[in-house]
Amino acid sequence: MTIRKIALIGHPILRKVAEPIPVDQIRSAAVQTLIDDLIETMRDANGAGIAAPQVHESVQVTVIEVGNNPRYPYKPKIPLTVLINPVITALGDETFKNFEGCLSVPNLRGVVPRYARIRLTAFDREGRAIDTTYQGFTAGTMQHECDHLLGKLFVDQADPATFTTWDFFERFHKEHFLETTVKEVVAKYHS
Repeated sequence: MTIRKIALIGHPILRKVAEPIPVDQIRSAAVQTLIDDLIETMRDANGAGIAAPQVHESVQVTVIEVGNNPRYPYKPKIPLTVLINPVITALGDETFKNFEGCLSVPNLRGVVPRYARIRLTAFDREGRAIDTTYQGFTAGTMQHECDHLLGKLFVDQADPATFTTWDFFERFHKEHFLETTVKEVVAKYHS
């Protein structure tokens, strides 16, 4: 496994729609190595997820994992999840406002509206079909990572008036976010 260099905002690869991976190639050595490298890179950077375009590979693969993440201590745990060719469908119009950051947009956070409930279809790293639903912060994490495969960054959907550095988030916004949005979302979708 290799820790790969993360593409930063402004790099053209982050704005391309990634190519789907043919199902018969999912178990290939090249795809499996990419998945392993994504996992290693995500963990090294304390990310909640990372998508292939973020490591300069324009293919539809993303990995997600939330444990005891110091960047997102309020997020519910998500076991290591590999998504290949994911498709997200909103289950209703209900949204919540999520304060997000991104490994490709260092030192910036902003509030993004995310669908509260989604259906996600994809393939796992073995080529098996996935068809599941997510809600709350987990749904938001899935949407954020899958947006990368469509050439989108969280800043495209965030309210620019909410942009803040990580330090200023901690200093001025975190407590309010934890006491309002986090409490509401956790009570409604994760309890």
